[in-house]
Amino acid sequence: MNATGNTVFVAGATSGIGLGLALRLHAAGNRVIVSGRREGRLARIVSENPGVESVVLDVTDPVAVQDATARLLQRFPDLNVLVAMAGMMLPEDLHSGGFLATAEATVATNLLGPIRLVAALTEHLATRPQATIMTVSSGLAFVPLPITPTYNATKAAIHSFTESLRVQLADTRIEVLELVPPAVRTALMGQEDSETAMPLDAYLDEVMSILGSNEQPDEILVKAVEPVRFAEARGEYTDMLRMLSNH
Repeated sequence: MNATGNTVFVAGATSGIGLGLALRLHAAGNRVIVSGRREGRLARIVSENPGVESVVLDVTDPVAVQDATARLLQRFPDLNVLVAMAGMMLPEDLHSGGFLATAEATVATNLLGPIRLVAALTEHLATRPQATIMTVSSGLAFVPLPITPTYNATKAAIHSFTESLRVQLADTRIEVLELVPPAVRTALMGQEDSETAMPLDAYLDEVMSILGSNEQPDEILVKAVEPVRFAEARGEYTDMLRMLSNH
């Protein structure tokens, strides 16, 4: 992915990593369109960041995805980068069936949402001279945080889907990247002040450095996520799972 000169759609960019990455990409010289469900929040982002544009989108609604992406391509025919960022993370107690509503909402947002965006935009992206699809998984795709079982499962599924997507699209001009964040100080799970989470600006600094490098990897991994990402390969999976079980 070129660091500049793209038209980038960041789906799920009203806060946290999504908004931070969108603004960094805009500052780097890309045209950036952000989306989310909260129209008021999008309007504020656009007013506070001249040049950033927006589209209202609820990725859990398949009709809305089709309609919004069709309008998106009419407005921005040069679109060549999709960042499928939308996500939710909530604790679940599996002792009884009360967790099911949270689980279903998590699957709809974290898994079906990105898949719907890929389905809606891949054919267009394949027509561009250079294009990128960036999915967003998590270090917890590789070792789960037991208190958030469905979140972990959706991120593991996104990782697997991305691997297949990359292989299938190898005959196109679309590169497929996977952003794999560690715990970052955002509102997700109330981690804004967590001492064990990475500061957001530090995370974005490292991500932008990787995106701007000459040898860009398929997985965008900052140093802080490597212990979880490679725990199994290093024979440290059981210890890492035990540590995460105590959170």
